[in-house]
This record gives sequence, C-alpha cells and structure tokens, in this order.
Amino acid sequence: MGRATDRRGVLRIDLDAPTGRTSVRRQDSLAVEEPLEIRVGAAGPGRRRPLAVTMRTPGDDLDLAIGFLLTEGLIRSADDVRTAQLCAGAETPNTYNVVDVVLAPGVPEPAVDPARNFYTTSSCGVCGKASIDAVRTRSVFAVDDDPLTVPAAVLTALPDRMRAAQRGFDRTGGLHAAGLFTADGDLVVLREDVGRHNAVDKVVGWAVRERRLPLVGHVLLVSGRASFELTQKAWMAGLPLLAAVSAPSSLAVELAEEAGLTLVGFLRGHAMNVYARPDRIDVTVPSRDAVPSADHTGC
Repeated sequence: MGRATDRRGVLRIDLDAPTGRTSVRRQDSLAVEEPLEIRVGAAGPGRRRPLAVTMRTPGDDLDLAIGFLLTEGLIRSADDVRTAQLCAGAETPNTYNVVDVVLAPGVPEPAVDPARNFYTTSSCGVCGKASIDAVRTRSVFAVDDDPLTVPAAVLTALPDRMRAAQRGFDRTGGLHAAGLFTADGDLVVLREDVGRHNAVDKVVGWAVRERRLPLVGHVLLVSGRASFELTQKAWMAGLPLLAAVSAPSSLAVELAEEAGLTLVGFLRGHAMNVYARPDRIDVTVPSRDAVPSADHTGC
C-alpha cells in the first residue's frame, strides 16, 4: 500500500479481555491523509497555477487529478490533457504532493479566482466553491436514455465483492471505496481513499485515461452515503446507475431525477431503496420450482 498506510503505537483497552489484561500497547495501521495540490494551465514555464488542494490518501494521484478536472467540467476527455505528472513539493523529505497538469492546445485554462479556489477536505467535495451556481456542473453525457438493466440480485452481491477487494480498509478500517462494475456484476476497477469524493475521482480519472467515457452500461458503488457531489460526479462520467451502502441526500435525489440517473441507497444484505429511475432494476425473482428434471436417457 506504500504511503497509503502508516504504523503508530497505540494503547489498546479492552474491558472484556479474557486474560485480565485490560490494556496493552501495540502497533496499529492508520490511513494516511495528506494534501494534494493540483496545478493546471497551458504549456510553458510558469503557466500552471494552483487550482485545488484536496486532502487525500496518497496513491493513484494522477487519476485523482484528472478525474477531478473531468467531474468539475474543466476537461471533457483525455484529449484535453497534454501531460500530467507528479512534481516535487516543498517538503523534506519530498512527498510529491503536487500534480502538474498541462492542458492541450485550445483547451481553456480555468479561471483562478481566490474566492472560488477549491479546497476540499476528506469529508467534503464541494467546500471550496463560492455559490450553488459554481457547484452545479452539467454533464456533456446524457444518461437518461441509457438502456442499462441490472437484476436486483446482481446489485445486492456488489457490496461483498467490493469489500473483498478493499485491501486498505482491511489494514486500517478508515478508507472509503468506490467500485466500478459491469451490468453483470464484474468488478472493473476499485479505488480507496479517506475521502468518498476522492475515491470516485480516482475511478473516473482511470476511466478517462483508459478512454472509456462515457461509462455506458456500468454501475458505480460507493461505500458511504450518496451525496450531491458524488451523484454529480457519476453524471459527469456518463454513469447510468449510482449505488451506495448508506443514505442519499435530498439534493442527490433531485439531481438524479434531473439527470435520469438511477440512484440506489441502503444497499445492504438482500435489500435496497431505489430513489430515482427504478425501471433499470429488474426485480424478477427466479422461481425455485423452475428446476429442470433430470434426464437419465442414455446413461
């Protein structure tokens, strides 16, 4: 996991310890949280200026930066990016907490306005925007006519499949996850981060670099709640279905209805709540009686 985790000494207290030792010192794994500065601009010395600082778990930083630019409407495809690279920061020893993105010729440079500069924490993906007009970014992809249909039984199996792939969470218990699945329930890519929105941006950035946008016929599953910003990011990537193991917000539901995006919450066990576009969920339950009889001819 590299710098994604850290080891620290802790005092473990367990009043139910069978040996009678209620406290013991041991090592514990923590999820790393560090700032990442995203610089964007045209080619040429001094042309890239800081656009955003996000608190994230190190790893897949180029995907994070590119996904962020896509979901914020600043780029539309991989063709809008000439280069993206990790750069040396001011720390000693160097931690490479800067991503420098050079835009392709003809791509408008984002306006760097201190009143609107992005500063995002691990819990908030839109904290740095000055107004609701700046928050609401419209997608270039239409998802309302996506013909995706997913059996409910496939959806209910996804949380366990995602959980089985969460190596960072296994070590720390402190990382969110976002998983991209096919309509058949196959895991395409998974990313982890201390921030829900960062995990989604890492998935979207991977899809941008792999030239998979729009993500027609795919499902995005997130380990926490379905907030407005996550619903927006799903729409910006052309995803027709967003599922979460926890609750959605009211604004997330409104945005999903506007976009024609299927929004699923409380995806746990064999149950779920569908808040928008339920027509994409096939609730047909296979009959247990429909078992073919054995044919012993020719034995």
